[in-house]
Amino acid sequence: MNSYRFFSNTDCEYFPCHKGLQGAFNCLFCYCPLYALGEHCGGNFEYLPSGVKSCMNCAIPHSEKGYEYILSKFGEIAALAKRK
Repeated sequence: MNSYRFFSNTDCEYFPCHKGLQGAFNCLFCYCPLYALGEHCGGNFEYLPSGVKSCMNCAIPHSEKGYEYILSKFGEIAALAKRK
């Protein structure tokens, strides 16, 4: 694996932050850039009664192919930052 695409920080006090994931665990996107896409992120999320988006059941950013998936969504992420 390329270190710029994948690394595991096993010394982190929260590692692994999502319980029950099998295989390699990628910490590159500790804070997921897909979060801002709301319902269009493509992940396994839910909205809590408080209205907060919970991603505890999503493994996209932590998976071996997560880097490629997030890059594929970069256009949508960048569009959110574009000045209107």
